[in-house]
Amino acid sequence: MGGSADAGLVEAWAAGWALSRGVAAPISVAGGHRIVVGEPGHAERYVFPSLDAPALSDLAAGIIAPGIFLKAFCAPEALLAAVDARWRPQASGDLMAIDLAAVPPPAAPAAGYVQDLRAEGAVLVVEIHDAEGGLAASGRAALTGAFAVFDKIVTDPAHQRRGLGRIVMGVLGERARALGAGQGVLVATPEGRALYEVLGWRFEGRMETVVIPDEAS
Repeated sequence: MGGSADAGLVEAWAAGWALSRGVAAPISVAGGHRIVVGEPGHAERYVFPSLDAPALSDLAAGIIAPGIFLKAFCAPEALLAAVDARWRPQASGDLMAIDLAAVPPPAAPAAGYVQDLRAEGAVLVVEIHDAEGGLAASGRAALTGAFAVFDKIVTDPAHQRRGLGRIVMGVLGERARALGAGQGVLVATPEGRALYEVLGWRFEGRMETVVIPDEAS
């Protein structure tokens, strides 16, 4: 699977991901986006909507430190061909989008669950707790103008198959639309893509990743 992704969607996702994770806004570089993450093993990430092999090769050749991720929407073999042997492939991610007007109203949680929605600045946070107060499911949506970037959508394994993830997505989508967002964007694992497609999300492109591994870790 190769090709490129819509540059506007990729830009919106990069901005929303940074906002959701509490790091500085992306910096435009060579047709892509640089995000300084500053975490152990994840110092920076570069995201490109398509593969400009010469430019990416030059960028990769100048990177010495581990923990800097290069991400591009292209065939995996094309990305590997653009970098030298120090770089190793990582898990793929599927860019997905949805018209928020098409998101159905969320159902109420089943008996025994309590739902909480709050705003942390421009980030919406939904949590669903069980009767003992444990966190059963949660998710976030970062608002970046016309886009809502969904992030960290998680259901505890003990509470799966009860519709909690669908509720989290619905609550976030409904509130984001009320606040002016028209389109939702996220990056899912290839395995999780099917679950979002059931909810009406459409596939927009596969993002491949390489990184120099930290041999000390």
